[in-house]
Amino acid sequence: MALHYEDSQLEIHRYVVGPIANNVFVLRCKSSGEALLIDAANEHEKLLEVCTALDVRQIVETHGHWDHIGAVTELRNAGYEVSVTQADAAMLPSYDLILDDDIELAVGRLRVRTIQTPGHTPGSMCFSIVGTPILFSGDTLFPGGPGNTKSAIGNFSQIIESIDHRLFEQLDPETLVLPGHGDDTTLGTERPHLSEWVDRGW
Repeated sequence: MALHYEDSQLEIHRYVVGPIANNVFVLRCKSSGEALLIDAANEHEKLLEVCTALDVRQIVETHGHWDHIGAVTELRNAGYEVSVTQADAAMLPSYDLILDDDIELAVGRLRVRTIQTPGHTPGSMCFSIVGTPILFSGDTLFPGGPGNTKSAIGNFSQIIESIDHRLFEQLDPETLVLPGHGDDTTLGTERPHLSEWVDRGW
C-alpha cells in the first residue's frame, strides 16, 4: 500500500499512474474501513486492485481532462459508481452521478465537502475532509501556482477567483494541499504568492 498520510481517523494512499504521472488518492476511514477514490486516472488494473484491497465504495473526479479519467470505463464496468460535476460530465466516456457544490459525501464516519473551483475546466472541483486540514485540489492548485488555463476551456481569471475566494478565504492556512500531479503543499505556503501569479498571468 502506498500510504501517504494518516491520523487517528483516516488514511490517505497515493498512487502515481499514467504517462504524465497523475496522483490518484484513496481516502480510507479507519473506523469503518470504507474508502473513496479520487480521480480514476489511468492504469485501471492497478486501480482495480487498489479498490478491492482498500474497500473503495465510490469514485469522484476532480475534473474531466483525459489524463484524470483514463480508467473510468473499466472501473464502472467493475461496478464502481463514478461522480463528476455537471459542467465536466460530457468530457467523461460515462458516469453515474452528478456532484453539486458544497455538499458532504460520506466515507464511513468521514465527511468530504465538495468545493467547486472552476477555471482549469468549467467544472473543476476540490474536496476537503471535514474537520481535518486536508484538501484534494485536483489541477486547481499546485506548489507554485494555479493549474494550466491555456486551453479552449480554461479561464485564468476564474481560477484565480476560485483559489482566492473558495480556498484561501475559507480554509485554514495549515491546510495540506494534495494536487493532481506532483508534490504536496499548504495553503499558507501558496497564499502570499497570489499577486505574483496574477502579475505573471499563469
